Order: sequence, then C-alpha cells, then structure tokens
Amino acid sequence: MKRKWWVLAVITVLSLNVYSQFDYRVHPEMSDVVLPPLPLKIDFAGEAVPLEFYDIQESLLKDLLVTCYMHSRTMQSLLATTRYFPVIEPILEKYGIPEDFKYLCMAESGLNPNARSTAGAAGLWQFMQAAAKENGLFIGTGVDERYHIEKSTEAACKYILDAKKRLGTWTLAAASYNIGVAGISTRLNKQGVTDYYDMFLPDETMRYIFRILTFKLLVNDPTLYGYVISEDDYYKPFDNYHEITINDANIDWSQVAKNNGTTYKLLRELNPWIRDYNYTNSAKRTFILKIPSGGFRIAGSRN
Repeated sequence: MKRKWWVLAVITVLSLNVYSQFDYRVHPEMSDVVLPPLPLKIDFAGEAVPLEFYDIQESLLKDLLVTCYMHSRTMQSLLATTRYFPVIEPILEKYGIPEDFKYLCMAESGLNPNARSTAGAAGLWQFMQAAAKENGLFIGTGVDERYHIEKSTEAACKYILDAKKRLGTWTLAAASYNIGVAGISTRLNKQGVTDYYDMFLPDETMRYIFRILTFKLLVNDPTLYGYVISEDDYYKPFDNYHEITINDANIDWSQVAKNNGTTYKLLRELNPWIRDYNYTNSAKRTFILKIPSGGFRIAGSRN
C-alpha cells in the first residue's frame, strides 16, 4: 500500500514539473485568448444599433465571443460567402431588401445549403415546413425546395417584406424571422415599447440580431477578428453550369445525371433540393436542373 502511494506521488511531482516548464511565450502556436474589438458604431439595414447602452455593448460582445471562438464553423461560413452571396444578393436587391439580410442567412445556416436543425428547419434560410409552404415552396417525397438556393431566397424575401410591412422596421422584421411576427408584435404591445433593443425576449431571439451583426463584422474584416484568409482560399462560385428541364412521370436522378454526362453526386451538389434517388412526378411538375459544364470540378489555383 505504501509503495502504491509512493509511486503516485512521484508521478504527480513529475507531472507538475513538466507543466511548470511549459512556457506559452515560446510556443506561438498557443495563441492568447483576447476580447474581439467592438466597433464604435454599427447599423443593421441602415438602422442604428444603440451601442451607447451597456446592455447592447455586452450583448454584441457576447455573440462576438461565441462566433469568433467557434473557429472551424465560423471559418467554413466565411469561406462559403463567395459561393452563395453572389446568388443571394441580386435576389435581395430585386425585392428591395437591404443587403444586410444576407448575414441573417449566414446566421441561420452557416451558408450550408444542406443544413437541417433538430426542430426540422431546413436549407440556407432554415424554413420550417409550414412557413415554407406559406411562402410558395414545394415539399414532396424526394424533392424539397427549402434546399433550393434561389427559390428559398425568394421565399425568405416574401416573408421579410411582409414582416417589415406589419412591424415597421427591418430590425423587427429580422427578429421576427426567429420568433414570428406575432411573437414580436405581442411582446411590443405587452411591454409598451417600439424598438427591438428595448424588448425583453426569449434568449435566442434576444441574441438573434447580435448574432447577425457578428457575421456582418467578420465578413467585412475577417483579419481584425483573427481569421486570416487569402483570396484563393474562398470557395469558388458555382457558376459553370447549364440548365435543362425535366417533367418525366418517374424520375431516376442517377440516370438523369448519367444521361447528361455527370454524376448523381455533382447533380446533388448543384441541386440540393433533390433529396432522394427517385421522384414519382404524378403532377407532371417541370423541374429546372443545373448540370455541371466542362471543367466544373476543377479546383481553382491556390498559392
């Protein structure tokens, strides 16, 4: 018994000695944990954020800390901006919606078109089934337009415009994307306030606009927040494709891919709304498919 405790004591002393000799100053790969800088001023969709208030500063800092130190997920989201923002931005402009709403999409899904939450929200804009159908998206067995980049963005625009009309500001419209228009209007009336930043909300919605703002800050100056990305690192846009239409009664997507000189994998990459190998097209719907063109799969140059 004494020998056992003696061995344990020796191991403990040796372990302490090893840790005491580790000097973080001579190990640059062990970076310091620092507070991300707060901007002097910031707005969402042209509406000022009242950073003069302590609670607003602390809320923004809280979500900056979460986003900045969630390294791998945040980095992947930043890399994807060059792939999906060029698709999203023109649609926002078409509907007269401020460009800042692309950061809402980023906060929702991390710009992962195949994202699906545990609650069942899906796609870049994280639509639940009911909301998706209300805004014109088709969901069937093996086909789900919540994963359609352009169509889901159009649906999100319709929702945002309606919310803005009913609630009055872009900030409140954005917040309603998390909790619904009724969820916002009920709380505004109950609390006797008119501003998002004056409302008491469920924690997720209380943080929602600040999460969006953190992505706005990081996208516009990633290096300031510790993300060193060269131009060649960003994902290439999916713009090297051509389109075909298909309205067959029974669609075998693998065969469609083969008939068009590509693979099921790449067909799904360009058309994430395809959710299974086959689709029974009883209603004879017409689908527009993106087909990769020559050189689509070739990686861009990297320095």
